Amino acid sequence: MGTPETSREPCPDRILDDIGAPSAWGRSAVRPSTSSRVFTTPQWGAAGGGAQAVRMNAPRVGGSFAVWGGLFSAFDCTMVYVRQKEDPWNSITAGAVTSGFLRMRQGAAAASRSALFGEVFRAREEKGETALREDSRTKVLESFDAPSTPVPTFDFK
Repeated sequence: MGTPETSREPCPDRILDDIGAPSAWGRSAVRPSTSSRVFTTPQWGAAGGGAQAVRMNAPRVGGSFAVWGGLFSAFDCTMVYVRQKEDPWNSITAGAVTSGFLRMRQGAAAASRSALFGEVFRAREEKGETALREDSRTKVLESFDAPSTPVPTFDFK
């Protein structure tokens, strides 16, 4: 649990990576959800209404994803700096702080509920990642065990 993740960038670069990727996810997530308006907007024509809805909503949703990703990564890097170790607790705490921070305008009660939800969500996600990592590690180690059938040897005389 205390092993560092080697697949991620170091902290200053990680923030920029975590702004760009969620922005792209958000922009691409708009297409399937918003293009359903094709059938509900007859005044613009079938294809025109869906295409216009996608064009209008993609920057907004992509920006929201980018803000969440950037704040999460900044709080995650702050936790790494303060605690001087990289483990799942940094990510769980960063998820709670990010969710609460983004809901502060709605009041303390909404921010605390959102922080609790963000913390539970990140904890479940980290638990799943850990389980997958352990499962794949076990399968890899089992594949390197001694074979059950004898290996043929070739003795040349």
